[in-house]
Amino acid sequence: MILIGIDDTDIVGSRGTNQLAREIVRTIASEWRCVWIVRHQLLDDPRVPYTSKNGSASIALEQRTATDANAASGNEFTPEVRELLDTCRAVMRNWFIDGSDPGLCLLVGECPQPVIDWGERCKREFVSRDQATLIALQTGVHLESLGGTEDGMIGALAAVGLASRRNDGRIVQWGEWPDDLSNEQDVDVLTARNVWVCDQKTGNEITSGTVNVGKHLRPNLRSGAAVLTVRPGTPSSATVYQALKLL
Repeated sequence: MILIGIDDTDIVGSRGTNQLAREIVRTIASEWRCVWIVRHQLLDDPRVPYTSKNGSASIALEQRTATDANAASGNEFTPEVRELLDTCRAVMRNWFIDGSDPGLCLLVGECPQPVIDWGERCKREFVSRDQATLIALQTGVHLESLGGTEDGMIGALAAVGLASRRNDGRIVQWGEWPDDLSNEQDVDVLTARNVWVCDQKTGNEITSGTVNVGKHLRPNLRSGAAVLTVRPGTPSSATVYQALKLL
């Protein structure tokens, strides 16, 4: 599996990082299958310049052909992975907006522990771009800036580290599902998309009923699965569960 991290790709009023991630997935769809797009919440702190709550995005991909893209790791990429990186770079440059500071990270194979640790640090600490650059150099993980202050490398590297654990963030796209579910949905519709509906209080799976998913279906990535945590509805609508927006 290939992991891509992107961050700091937008400004107020522009298309967001999630939309850019979707555009990358659409552009490479003939060669690469989307496993997920996930939004990762990083440190929400006034010292951090961001557009909306300091989130970065990870994209997990699998190659559609039999070629082993994982034959190389670090910066020693196969031709297919180099082409993938070039395409991601081209899409991001095409979407570049003055005032943004986009960063791009790409990982083939197992994630080095320092990158995993970096992702966790970025959720709780104020960190610097120089630290991200050093970790990438030391571990051989591909990390680059595509403009601006270059601070987008911080979140791009963090997204890869967090995604590698398969236990962080809100899912924007799960496989190749269409983003068309909102408001009240039968649990059967959600489970048909491999979303596990979980009761917040008991932790038990919910197998029937209706869930108000809100504006968009946004389960969490937990232990490699799509988990939608819900709470019971009000007494007047006890059979309708309410999806919770967890980070």
